[in-house]
Amino acid sequence: MPDPATLTASEREKGSRFAPKFDQAGLLTAVVLDVDTREVLVVAHMNAEALAATRDSGVVHFWSRSRRTLWMKGETSGNTLAVDEILVDCDQDALVIHATPAGPTCHTGARSCFYRRLDPEADDAEALSRVLS
Repeated sequence: MPDPATLTASEREKGSRFAPKFDQAGLLTAVVLDVDTREVLVVAHMNAEALAATRDSGVVHFWSRSRRTLWMKGETSGNTLAVDEILVDCDQDALVIHATPAGPTCHTGARSCFYRRLDPEADDAEALSRVLS
């Protein structure tokens, strides 16, 4: 992969060279969408190894920040995510992956990790203030 530091802003934003811009922890954000429904299935992180494994295998891999290890989505459950297309954003620090899921995506058994809706009427200011302090 090209060194991201050698690209000009114009080359990064308008060029055809893929030069992922990993954050200080060596990660990119990856948003995985169902290729058919465009539903958001999962948002996770990839390091260079996970990105290379995903591109080489055609199956989504992530970097687990909590376990500090590479993992293939569905490696134990069989609920893999087969890559159909990978899109990169304008400054090459985030990916959108269109994938075909082989079963539920969330470890809870839900189709998507985004199965809960925030209640606009809920009074959760106290919980939020604890997080912010």
